[in-house]
Amino acid sequence: MLDKLKELTKDTAIYGISTMIGRFLNFILVPFYTNVFIPSEYGIALVLYAYVAILNIFYIYGMDAAYMRFAGMSEKGNEEENFSTPFLAVLFTAFLFSGIIALSGGRISGELNIPQNLSYVIYLIALMLFFDAIAVIPFIKLRLERKAKKFALFKVLNIMLNIALNLILILHFKLGIEAVFISNLAASIFSVILLLPSILKAMQFKINIDLLRRLLKFGLPYLPGGFAVMLVQVVDVQILDQLTDRKTVGLYKSVYKLGIFMMLFVNMFQYAWQPFFLQNAKEANAKEIFSKVLTYFMIAGSVILITLSLFINDLVKIQFGGFSIIGSMYWEGLYIVPVILFAYLFNGMYVIFTAGIYIEEKSVYVPIISGAGAAVNIVTNYLLIPVWGIMGAAVATLASYFVMAAGYFIVTQKFYHIEYEFGKIIKIFTAILLVGVCYYILDYNGALNLIYKLILSALFLMAIMLFVFDKKELAWLKKKSFG
Repeated sequence: MLDKLKELTKDTAIYGISTMIGRFLNFILVPFYTNVFIPSEYGIALVLYAYVAILNIFYIYGMDAAYMRFAGMSEKGNEEENFSTPFLAVLFTAFLFSGIIALSGGRISGELNIPQNLSYVIYLIALMLFFDAIAVIPFIKLRLERKAKKFALFKVLNIMLNIALNLILILHFKLGIEAVFISNLAASIFSVILLLPSILKAMQFKINIDLLRRLLKFGLPYLPGGFAVMLVQVVDVQILDQLTDRKTVGLYKSVYKLGIFMMLFVNMFQYAWQPFFLQNAKEANAKEIFSKVLTYFMIAGSVILITLSLFINDLVKIQFGGFSIIGSMYWEGLYIVPVILFAYLFNGMYVIFTAGIYIEEKSVYVPIISGAGAAVNIVTNYLLIPVWGIMGAAVATLASYFVMAAGYFIVTQKFYHIEYEFGKIIKIFTAILLVGVCYYILDYNGALNLIYKLILSALFLMAIMLFVFDKKELAWLKKKSFG
């Protein structure tokens, strides 16, 4: 079991380094935008990208999950068929969908209240969606083949080009918010060019109809399921836009993006976790391994959560050449960051619980669970935003991820039961909640200085070491730390 966990840790580290580099480079754009654009102007881009995120789900319609499942477990079709069938299907439908958006561009920009001088960005978005869609299956292929270095290189190059074009178009050519979409489209095209040799090598211009039926049967439930998950991630923007104004949208979503640090941890783990559990599902001690994975994920995630929650205010205000990580006009929203980080921790839990869905082919439950999460998100947003403002939107995100994690746990335990270390998980949550209560009490009373933050972080780490790790694990840690 230790060897398997080391394998997962190694893959997580490889994806983690590349993801951190990529996300960090991409995150550079947030302080850039918030120091260049006023909240109402930046809010236009955020609203449009919220719709882009939803449309991405329809462009893929579960083919990513289906390809991962069938290519990962090699149960039907040969390698070329497993790649070509979903790739060609996505290529055809992406062309169709983007054509429809392009033909309806004028009407769409009017419905979304996009200024007339920016209406042409709808056509840029149609092209961007097309190229992003056809890159999905080739990128998953790299993950299944454990070509992490190539995967990382392509992702980082994409982001570097995006950043460079943003800087050039905005600072040199003095373009406005439209530069964001032009840069993104160019980077999307560049990714497809990089992937082209791999695509042509694996491609056969033929669709296996039987395989396509299996792919659609497994994948299509991920369309409403993925749509619901994406609603959780972006519907708060639309609701804030309705109930408040675009200045508030710009404030909320810019601060929300600081959750990237926990999202980054979850994403790098997910990249390694999905191929790992598919390739190890038939091992005799698979369930024991998966149980340990949840415990160690929760330990690592909780340390990230507490550390960032305590010190995020100090980090974002550090000045670099007159610029801060988040522009000073956005600092008033920093109090929601711990809630967003906590939400992403539950996101990581439901990522772990999805293993049983893939292994037992129970994707029919995906839209039910995700739909419940989306419903909770929408209702909670409408109830709490008028009362708590942006904190209401943050709490709605937390509530929805909790519901989805609980839903996946209940379903997968029914079909793929795993004896998780519940005692340890409860202790971790207890420590998180105690520190959280102290954090907000001290912050409310204006007493949350650096000394108290250091004390709280030290107490949390001591609690984890004393009450979560057992003697064997502590002995192993001591051996690794001190030789």
